[in-house]
Amino acid sequence: MQHDTSVSSISTSSPVVTMYSTVWCGDCRRAKRIFQEWGIEYAEIDIERTPGAAEQVMEWANGKRVVPTITINEHVLVNPRAAVLAEMLGRE
Repeated sequence: MQHDTSVSSISTSSPVVTMYSTVWCGDCRRAKRIFQEWGIEYAEIDIERTPGAAEQVMEWANGKRVVPTITINEHVLVNPRAAVLAEMLGRE
């Protein structure tokens, strides 16, 4: 999977979105609201309850357990701002 440091819009009509989160994460709740407002379907993986998920996030986030970590197709976004999500999902 490609880890993005720059933003480039995803060129597909139905992106595959997965959010790695925890139940206590405020930024995760914000991202969920954004996805719901925009009608974006997504899968959610709780990194504290899903074996291997925390390790995957740590691999993408330079050894840190950062949530939300969101994958959109093959792009990885570590705790993205709403503006970055909008650009990646073509919602600007």
